[in-house]
Amino acid sequence: MTETSVPATAPEDVRRVACVGAGVIGGGWVAHFLGRGYEVTAWDPAPDAEARLRRLVDAAWPALGQLGLAPGASADRLTVTGTLEEAVAQAQFVQESAPEKLGLKRELLARLDAATPSGVVIASSTSGYPMTDMQTDAASPGRLVVGHPFNPPYLVPLVEVVGGDRTDPEAVRWAARFYEVAGKSVITMDREVPGFIANRLQEALWREALHMVASGEATVPDIDRSITEGPGLRWAIMGPMLTFALAGGEGGMAHMLDHFGPSLKSPWTRLEAPELDKALYDAVVTGCDDAADGRTIADLVAERDRGVIAVLRATGRLPGSGAE
Repeated sequence: MTETSVPATAPEDVRRVACVGAGVIGGGWVAHFLGRGYEVTAWDPAPDAEARLRRLVDAAWPALGQLGLAPGASADRLTVTGTLEEAVAQAQFVQESAPEKLGLKRELLARLDAATPSGVVIASSTSGYPMTDMQTDAASPGRLVVGHPFNPPYLVPLVEVVGGDRTDPEAVRWAARFYEVAGKSVITMDREVPGFIANRLQEALWREALHMVASGEATVPDIDRSITEGPGLRWAIMGPMLTFALAGGEGGMAHMLDHFGPSLKSPWTRLEAPELDKALYDAVVTGCDDAADGRTIADLVAERDRGVIAVLRATGRLPGSGAE
């Protein structure tokens, strides 16, 4: 595949996926693709890789059954090969999930590029490296994209898709569509951002939590409970932006920013707050309107309330309920 060529197979027509790297993330991808009915070939250099991978798939299968298996889905459609080249020889899509080491990623992606048939997109599960930094040694960097999942990939729907400087935009579009067909919730990023979107948000919370533990401001149980019993319940229904928009009542995000915007200068976090200028103000307000997609504040409040109650009930935190 050259940097301007179009993938040979339509996303809807993919039947065989190769997974290179079969650790926690790679194995989770294997389980997901098997649950979606694909033929999967896998390779990992560890001597006990096949045994570990099959145990992971067996452990994930009950959850996949509850999520809903695709017609024909079977763990028997997994083939573990002895070499990388065998794994990708007939692949119509490749998911790389090697350890997070830049030199290894560069070498492996170049090797995959050399071994994978032309017209096949190769995606990396990297947690934070830009594809621009990883595609440097590949002969055909145009087909290399990031397909960043969340652990475990068979359970958490999100995947973030973005290309590098030398990635063909068509490969990004193709990969995003393939993941959608494969049952994922896809964010296609317009540009590379270290850590992508979700990891940057996670990392900000994680670092502040570490600061609080280090300074004796909160215990580990306090921190976890502050999320599971607090904002985490709301975030399971709608993200932080719409959640904060509801804090503005009928005035929505605009009222929330007018009322709480000055608190950005308060020492509530060790992160430096951006200047709340008109451009940022307008972008946040307009973005919340777009996200609401015609739903009124009352609609959103009702949706949030139903969702939080459902989460509380499902996790056994309501009187008379029990988590299954």
